[in-house]
Amino acid sequence: MKQLRDYFFDWRNQTIASPRFQRWSARFPLTRGIVRKQAAALFDLMAGFVYSQVLLACVQVNIFEVLSQGAKSFRDLCAEIPLPEAGLRRLLDAAVALNLLTRRGTDRYALGMLGAPLVGNEALMNMIKHHIDLYHDLADPLALLRGDNQSAAMAGYWPYVSQDQNLAPEKLRADQVQAYSTLMSQTQPLVSAEVLEAYSFAQHKNLLDIGGGEGKFALDLAQQYPNLQITLFDIPAVAALANAQFKQRQFGSRTQAIGGNFFDPLPQGADIATLIRVIFDHDDTRVKQLLANIYDALIPGGALLLAEPMAGTPGQLKMGDAYFGFYLLAMGRGRPRSQGEIKNLLAEAGFEAIRLLPSAIPLNAQILHCTKPQKP
Repeated sequence: MKQLRDYFFDWRNQTIASPRFQRWSARFPLTRGIVRKQAAALFDLMAGFVYSQVLLACVQVNIFEVLSQGAKSFRDLCAEIPLPEAGLRRLLDAAVALNLLTRRGTDRYALGMLGAPLVGNEALMNMIKHHIDLYHDLADPLALLRGDNQSAAMAGYWPYVSQDQNLAPEKLRADQVQAYSTLMSQTQPLVSAEVLEAYSFAQHKNLLDIGGGEGKFALDLAQQYPNLQITLFDIPAVAALANAQFKQRQFGSRTQAIGGNFFDPLPQGADIATLIRVIFDHDDTRVKQLLANIYDALIPGGALLLAEPMAGTPGQLKMGDAYFGFYLLAMGRGRPRSQGEIKNLLAEAGFEAIRLLPSAIPLNAQILHCTKPQKP
């Protein structure tokens, strides 16, 4: 049954859809600004792929590093960037329009407000390059929505999501996991920095990092907390890469990586477990099994820290269901979940005192902390 507000919004939408109303509201002084703003927003949605390709081209020619020390003339840029003059001019002007660059004087270019944070930012640079695979898969979004992703580039990039038994996680070789493991390691600071600022691990002695990849987060923890024993758990080929990193950094017996399947029983005895960017690429059945395994592995009173980008993040709604919704669809498994959905899954697994920790940039990750009861 329709409510009054439904009638109102239906009437509003039908009115806005009228060409006559659109022409009138574009001229009327009190509505002109709103109309122009909405028109610009709609155009940005249509043109968004072009904008992202401008960004990709800037990264591919290394323009942000070239300008990292200050403004340069067009002639100087021609000497450093391998593009014909006409192509370079078009790229520079597009980057200025997107605030990636800014123009100084008549013919000099410098970093813009959106370009400056990319200087030396390996994590963002590699994510931008990685999106070539995502753009390939999104060329036919309806095919993805129908479930036709057999030839999807993203599914091939993340082999552990494959239904092929020959690509079962425990059977993957080092060469099959190297590309995505490196990307995860390079982009890990986007999330781990949020976690390390939001939570102190000083009161803990034994940490289990589940799905910890090559060990970037574990190594940051080992550096910051010298009394913390750290066990990383990931599929065998990835755990081997992590152990190589641990050996190189020489933290001795304080760090170790164990290979296995985290839908089987996990190493026991930790007083805190961490799940950093793990559950959003698994379905609910798998997540429930994983959380149950973590609950069993922790000592009574042990804590779980879960951090990842979440759907419904205030001020970042597009990131969840739009970006990650389609990224994970192309990848072949998982879905973005809201803070509330994850809290419900944690409570179902038996965890209590579930709370959201503050994070400086929630776009990178929201962080949930919870505990296993002292007594059953």
